[in-house]
Amino acid sequence: MDGKLTGADAESTGAAVILRILRVSLHVGFAVLLLVALVRLLAAGLRGPGWLTLGLALVLAAVYLLGTVLEKRRSADPSRFDPKPYAVWWLGAVSLLWLLLIWASADFVWLAFPLFFLQLHILPRRLALPAIALSTGLLVAALWFHNRGPEGNALELPMVLGPVFGAAFAVVTGLAYRALYQEAENQRLAAEELRRTRAELARSQHDAGTLAERSRLAREIHDTLAQGFSSILLMGRAAEKALENGDTATVRDRLRTVQETASANLAEARNFVRGLQSPALAENSLVNSLRRLCEKTETEAAARGTGIRCRFDLEGTPVQLPSPYQTTLLRAAQASLANVWVHAKAGTAVVTLSFLGSEVAMDVYDDGVGFDPAAPGDPAGRPDGSGYGLRSLRERVAALSGSLDIESTPGEGTVVAIRLPLATGANADKEQPAQEHADKEQP
Repeated sequence: MDGKLTGADAESTGAAVILRILRVSLHVGFAVLLLVALVRLLAAGLRGPGWLTLGLALVLAAVYLLGTVLEKRRSADPSRFDPKPYAVWWLGAVSLLWLLLIWASADFVWLAFPLFFLQLHILPRRLALPAIALSTGLLVAALWFHNRGPEGNALELPMVLGPVFGAAFAVVTGLAYRALYQEAENQRLAAEELRRTRAELARSQHDAGTLAERSRLAREIHDTLAQGFSSILLMGRAAEKALENGDTATVRDRLRTVQETASANLAEARNFVRGLQSPALAENSLVNSLRRLCEKTETEAAARGTGIRCRFDLEGTPVQLPSPYQTTLLRAAQASLANVWVHAKAGTAVVTLSFLGSEVAMDVYDDGVGFDPAAPGDPAGRPDGSGYGLRSLRERVAALSGSLDIESTPGEGTVVAIRLPLATGANADKEQPAQEHADKEQP
């Protein structure tokens, strides 16, 4: 009933295994010494006080067994009864029974050695050492009492040296046992802290991954589906107006645009599920995708009656860009042009893609009403959910270690400038094939 070895966690360490072996050896040693004493008692014949001695020995065995069983059950299942608060009382009962037995028979004196270990383990050190010294003195006295002759022989040296050396050995071993126990306890606490830290890290990584995925989906939905639905709504209104005017050719043209936009949005939605790049980039190069985006912007603007002229310019020799770069630039152009024909009231928009060797740049210019980029307010917080494009664009560019600059003045138009760094020399071998591919796609 040492009460200090707790849980299966501590037992998983190497030090805990050694502690368990020592503890089992202690209990087995006590049981063997008690059994030997009982056998010698029975062999000598039970007469008078012998029966009382036998009863005390059986009570000692029962008390000792009860304490070890309770300690073992608690060690295996921490939810069971905790005997630790009663460990000192248990030790006191065992010591008292042992004291009565050694005055009844010398055969029980050797139980003192496992008792030394129990005293050193259960009691605080300031109490354990005096208790061991007292037990040693009582042991010496019992040996002298049972071995004195009719003339009352003096105390012999072996009667003193044996118990003293045994007590000293028990103290040294017990201190080593306690140090080993402390190491096992530290290992258990460290293992618990490591598991807790790993669990917290896994949880934080999961939360970060969830937030990142939500942010990614928000950007993709804003830059593709939301803009597509907006376009479909505008085309539908334009078709309805043309139908009221009896202009069936315009209605047919607007409905064709609605079908194309819905088809493109459906392809984008399916690619979200598969986690692939934009269908426009899967079928065409970035250069051609941007050129077609400008043409689509003109068409949709014409349907709204705004008449925007949208032009695409290419500067430098194109290189094959990584898929994230292509997606970011295409989405940036989509978001910027959507802002142009929704908010800018512009007559002209120009998308310029430039390959500058160490970086790729894209500028989206419009001659619209402009705005003040430093004005306070959070456009992402609009009740209708719009205004997310600028923040989405910044997140996309920042994820690629690029830069985003917005130059605008009320009444003087707007320029959205994006710069993405390229690994030097990484794309040199791809320049020529990329150029040939771009040339083939020129209208």
